[in-house]
Amino acid sequence: MPYLQLEVNKEYPVSTKKCLVKQMGEAYATIMKTDSGRITVSIKTLGEGSVWRCSDTEPMPGAILMCDVRAGRSIEVRAKLAQSLIRICNEILGLETNELNVEFTQHSGDEMYHQIMGGFSKDWSSEE
Repeated sequence: MPYLQLEVNKEYPVSTKKCLVKQMGEAYATIMKTDSGRITVSIKTLGEGSVWRCSDTEPMPGAILMCDVRAGRSIEVRAKLAQSLIRICNEILGLETNELNVEFTQHSGDEMYHQIMGGFSKDWSSEE
C-alpha cells in the first residue's frame, strides 16, 4: 500500500503515463510522509465513453482516482494530496476542471503484503 488506481476515457503514450506516475509518486511520498518504494500506480484506459459523471442534466465525461492508503493521516493531509494529484493529472493528461474525483479507502498496515518490503506493512505513524 498505497495503491493509486486511475480510470480514464482516453489513451496516453507510455512516456506520458511514466511522467504522470513519477510526479504522482513524488507528491504522494512527500505529502503522506512515506517512501516512494511502497507506492503502486495503475492507469486504466477504459476507452471513450466509459467513465461518466452524472448530473441533474446530461452525463459528462469523468475520471476517477481510487487511493488505497494506510489509515492515520488527517483529513487536511488527504485533501492536500487529492488537490495535488488532481493538479498533476489535469496538467499532464489535459483533464478538464472538475473531471477527476479522488476517493480514499483507508486500511491498517496488515492488510497489504509487500514482497519487496519483507512482509506486511506497519501501521502508518508520523515518525515514518
